[in-house]
Amino acid sequence: MSKPVDDVVSTVRTYIEAHRDAFLDDLAEWLRIPSVSAQPEHAADVARSADWLAAKLRDTGFPTCEIWPTAGAPAVFAEWPSEDPEAPTVLVYGHHDVQPAAREDGWDTDPFEPVIHGNRLHARGAADDKGQVFFHTLGVRAHLAATGRTAPSVHLKLLVEGEEESGSPHFRRLVEERAERLAADAVIVSDTGMWSEDTPTVCTGMRGLAECEIELFGPAQDIHSGSFGGAVPNPATAAARLVAGLHDEHARVAVPGFYEGVTELTDRERELFAELPFDEETWLRTARSTATHGEAGHTTLERVWARPTAEVNGIGGGYQGPGSKTIIPSSALVKLSFRLVAGQDPDHVEKAVRAWAADQVPAGVRHEITFGPATRPCLTPLDHPALQSVVRAMGRAFEQPIRYTREGGSGPAADLQEVLGAPVLFLGISVPSDGWHAPNEKVELDLLMKGVETAAHLWGDLAENWREPH
Repeated sequence: MSKPVDDVVSTVRTYIEAHRDAFLDDLAEWLRIPSVSAQPEHAADVARSADWLAAKLRDTGFPTCEIWPTAGAPAVFAEWPSEDPEAPTVLVYGHHDVQPAAREDGWDTDPFEPVIHGNRLHARGAADDKGQVFFHTLGVRAHLAATGRTAPSVHLKLLVEGEEESGSPHFRRLVEERAERLAADAVIVSDTGMWSEDTPTVCTGMRGLAECEIELFGPAQDIHSGSFGGAVPNPATAAARLVAGLHDEHARVAVPGFYEGVTELTDRERELFAELPFDEETWLRTARSTATHGEAGHTTLERVWARPTAEVNGIGGGYQGPGSKTIIPSSALVKLSFRLVAGQDPDHVEKAVRAWAADQVPAGVRHEITFGPATRPCLTPLDHPALQSVVRAMGRAFEQPIRYTREGGSGPAADLQEVLGAPVLFLGISVPSDGWHAPNEKVELDLLMKGVETAAHLWGDLAENWREPH
């Protein structure tokens, strides 16, 4: 017979408090490894980070811990089966690589020598993502202590990649090759955050991403604008017209077919977004901007979380140096990115953009479009039972209502959803002030412990309230 709820919460907290110092010592040891995947000179450190984590997961109790090599940096896989063969299978995703960091970047201390100031732990990776991966080790042990189990209530798996900060170039192939080992009923992504220290939230989705580069070619070489200007097409002008035609007067993307399949916000989702304590002036200061802009009929939060976008990331062509050089340039370049929302197909978007560009470019200008690998969007419905388990577990940890957000950015979580066919859920405790990718990155220790508590409660809630066929 399971313990009453209050007893379980108390037991979890007592266990966490008793093991807090040892947990933080271990985390600090991991943070000292400069696992910077973007810098080749740290390749050995990224491998050492994977080895360190695999050993620590074995110490935690995971009977299976493996290093999975890729064409780039290694990933770590761990598995701990439940004693209940009918229990759901849950895969936790995170990453053990970190962004580059150096003291001269503006850090107050060595970025790879963890320092605790008050209730904050400063180090590269403290929040993104080592701290949020590592809280699962103490969380599962607290879960066992509170329930009296010798194995988790769910079949628990972890996949911790080593190249997320480098764009996860080999991640999808890894997931496809190891899909049978990674099979799960739900995926928990612990590489995200909350609204604020005072407003705990759970993210329900991320946007996808498609990127392209459009090169435009006119004359075979730069030519004199006096001798030929006004009589031959100018590729730089064509680039400017292309960019100008990307949106209509309502800031909607003007590419025909772009919005096909978009999952529109429900009234309930709009209400939940509106409940968040959003201050537009503060947000604008963070954005280093003076006015909002975007698709008509939508709030700022709706625009960055739930609407697709087209952005000009770069435009250039012709002479860029001091003074004048009166030429018609031989070429121009436009770089575009498209954030995609649930229901959109990146392949369809690519075809639509290619057709649109072909219609925009004038005769006499040749163009070439190159698309990079796309990231699909992911979205979990509000009423999904696994999502509600995350909300209840967070509620028990934070002892207040849990609100809902989405993430405007993109990540490899969508690959897990697409390849494994499992819903993606987000469990993160980081807050905007943690300074991901910035100098003096930190994690709030109280929130880190709330992440531990949430994980401790989540596995039992999923096992009790959600059963999916494997």
